[in-house]
Amino acid sequence: MKNITEISINKLHTFEGHPYKVLDNEEMRELTESVREYGILSPITVRPLESTVDEYEVISGHRRLHAAMKAGLETVPAFVYDIDRDTAAVMVVDSNLHREHILPSEKAKAYKLKMDALSHQGKRSDLTSEQIAPKLTTEIIAEQYGTSKDTVKRYIRLTYLIPELLDLMDEDKIAFSVGVELSYLDEEKQYVLLGLIEELDCTPSYAQANRMHKDFLSGTLSDDSIAEMLSADKPNQRPVYKVSAERLSQFIKPDTPPKQAEEFIIKACDHYAKFLKRQRNRDAR
Repeated sequence: MKNITEISINKLHTFEGHPYKVLDNEEMRELTESVREYGILSPITVRPLESTVDEYEVISGHRRLHAAMKAGLETVPAFVYDIDRDTAAVMVVDSNLHREHILPSEKAKAYKLKMDALSHQGKRSDLTSEQIAPKLTTEIIAEQYGTSKDTVKRYIRLTYLIPELLDLMDEDKIAFSVGVELSYLDEEKQYVLLGLIEELDCTPSYAQANRMHKDFLSGTLSDDSIAEMLSADKPNQRPVYKVSAERLSQFIKPDTPPKQAEEFIIKACDHYAKFLKRQRNRDAR
C-alpha cells in the first residue's frame, strides 16, 4: 500500500485540461463543511510535476482540493504516483467517469483526453500507426465503459463545440444529437447561432441542426440562413413556461443546478395541486 504524504496546498496544481467541472454549489458547500470539521478523509492522488521541485499535479481529488482551500486548510493528504502525463490522464478519466451524474461536456472531454493519452502511448510503444491509433482507442474506450465506439466518437465530436453551446447541453437545453450536428460548424458560425439563440430565446431542432451541418459542408450556410432556420416554427414544439430567477430567489438558491431547481419546482407544483384538490373536495361536501 502506498504511503500517504501531507502536501502543502500551494504546491498542488490542477491537472491541465481535466474534464470534470468543480462547481461552487450546494454539494460543494456541504463538502467544504465536512472538510472543515473532519479534514480530508480520503487522500487525493497526485504525481510529481515535471521541471519543478516538490510540486505536484492532481490526478484525482479536484473537488476535495477545492473544498480544502475554501475551508482554509494548508495541507492535504495525498498518494503520490511517479507516472507520466499520459498514464495520469487515463487515471484522471477513470477516477470520475463511473459517477452516476456526468454532464455531456464532462463525458466528451473525458473521452477525448483518454483517446489522446492512449494514442500517445500506442505511438511510443509502436503498437500502431498514427492513422490507426484513434480507431483502436475509441474501440478500447467503448469496451471499457460498455458503450459503442460510435457513441464514443459522437461524444468526442462535442469537444468541437464552443463552450457556451456545451453549457447549453449541460443545462439540458440542447439535445445530444443536436449538439453533435452543430459541432461540424466552425467557431464563427457557432457564435452566430449562439447570438440568435439568445436573441430569439429558442434552440434548434435536430432537423434544423442537421440542415445547418449539411449546408455548412456544402458552403451554403450563411448568417441569414441560420436566422431563417431558427426562426421557423418547429413541428410538435411544446410550450415552454418561464419564471424569472429573481421571482424564484426566495425559494431556490442562485447556484442550484438547473436539474435540481426543476425538480424542486415540479415538487412544489405537485404539492400545490394536491392542496387545491383537497380544497375542492372539502367545498363539495
